[in-house]
Amino acid sequence: MSSLVAYEDSDSEEDRSGLASPARLAATTSGFELPSGLPAGGDAGSVRGKPSSASGSSSTLHLAPDLRYRWREGEHRDSRETLTLNPPKRFPTDPWIRQGSSYPCPESSRETVQGPAVKGENTSLNTHKRPAQQPQIAPGRVKPYVPKRMRLRQLDTRDAEHAEDSELQPDSQQHSRLLSQVSESVKPYLGSKYSCAEIPKRLLFKLLEHQGPVNQIQWCPVPQSSHLLLSASMDRTVKVWDAVDSGRCWKTYSSHSGAVRDACWSSCGRNILSGSFDTTAHLTDVETGQRLVELRNEFRVCCLALQPRDPHVFLCGGFSSEVKAWDCRSCQVIRSYKAGIQQTLDIVFLPEGKEFITSTDSVSRDSADRTLIAWDFQTTAKVSNQIYQERYTCPSLALHPKESVFVAQTNGNYMALFSAQRPYRINKKKRYEGHKVEGYAVGCEFSPDGSLLATGSSNGVVHFYNYLTSRAVRTLPAHQQACVCVTFHPVLPAITATCDWSGEINTWH
Repeated sequence: MSSLVAYEDSDSEEDRSGLASPARLAATTSGFELPSGLPAGGDAGSVRGKPSSASGSSSTLHLAPDLRYRWREGEHRDSRETLTLNPPKRFPTDPWIRQGSSYPCPESSRETVQGPAVKGENTSLNTHKRPAQQPQIAPGRVKPYVPKRMRLRQLDTRDAEHAEDSELQPDSQQHSRLLSQVSESVKPYLGSKYSCAEIPKRLLFKLLEHQGPVNQIQWCPVPQSSHLLLSASMDRTVKVWDAVDSGRCWKTYSSHSGAVRDACWSSCGRNILSGSFDTTAHLTDVETGQRLVELRNEFRVCCLALQPRDPHVFLCGGFSSEVKAWDCRSCQVIRSYKAGIQQTLDIVFLPEGKEFITSTDSVSRDSADRTLIAWDFQTTAKVSNQIYQERYTCPSLALHPKESVFVAQTNGNYMALFSAQRPYRINKKKRYEGHKVEGYAVGCEFSPDGSLLATGSSNGVVHFYNYLTSRAVRTLPAHQQACVCVTFHPVLPAITATCDWSGEINTWH
């Protein structure tokens, strides 16, 4: 008959008082559970994980000497009774082991708290040998209490950040593609030289997002980004368009508080210089739309001109008797050019950037004194003020891309040709006439190869002239209102953009 050996005599006072012994806690910690019942004569060695001894007539349950258990009170101690352990009345020091819980702690969690057991080491829980320290809490197990008001505030902050990120992410993707993406229409022409300019015949895109007259349009000077078109409007905005492939407005810059009279690209194509009636000139980053520099004048800005030899310096003129030269790096006026005038209409640098021409609103009875003035950029001295002798103002100027000549748009409904070298004489044999100006600031421009000269008109018709013969080649009815600007594409020979006084921009092919 099987016998159960219990070491009742070795119980300490702590066991008699109902406290669990360290060995019993070790058995509980390791997930050791005795079977609920052992039949008489059964093999009790399986409880220890070892085969029972072959010698002897009876099987004996071999428990560790320090493992103590008790029979339930009030039960008979015979061979058929079930063996159970006394539940300890004190919680162990391990924070993840709860006494009486039916969900034992997994080994991974126990290793996190106590560390893995070393081979050959007694894994029984010994509170006397363990140093008294605060147990480390496994990450993710215990969450601190957060008040409801704070939780709602955190949710509102996260929602606002998520909404802001969702709004900014398309812009960032758009910005990354703004200057890095090369147009499929421009790619075949990048490696070749500009061919002979062609006169456009049909409408490619009609851009209608401006709410006021468009004063200036300009293609990006960088060949890889030449599909981008810049426009400045009286609605206080500057826009950048994909005017070759999609006709889409990529970006709108609204940093000015007044009408934008003039705008131009920087030589690198990454910045935009704009001048406004709010007396300021802004340098804006094309990618981010951030205003890099704000330069404030004492007059309304009407015209701007970048220095060809120094991209950080530009000229600024407007409703004033002087023209200022600004340095974007120091945000200081480095030179000032003063004349007895009321307004500067346009500025153009001559080849090499050593001299420039200004067009003013000053006229006299016998001669147009100070209508066109030539200046020395370094010394700020007047080189000549008797260039144009007729009694008409010149709202715009344009420099030939290959020859040392420039043209002046006049309110006499014709364009006059001048030499770009001293003494800046007018060419009386060539006069480009047939269009109407009638007081509008109508612009003109040469084609990149210099073979054509184009100008707008007060009736919305674009006129194309042969530069060598000064004869009208073709007219293009582009707009219903006054066409104030026309510009040739710097890479594609058959693309031209025009704008009018109603805010409409058209690209032609």
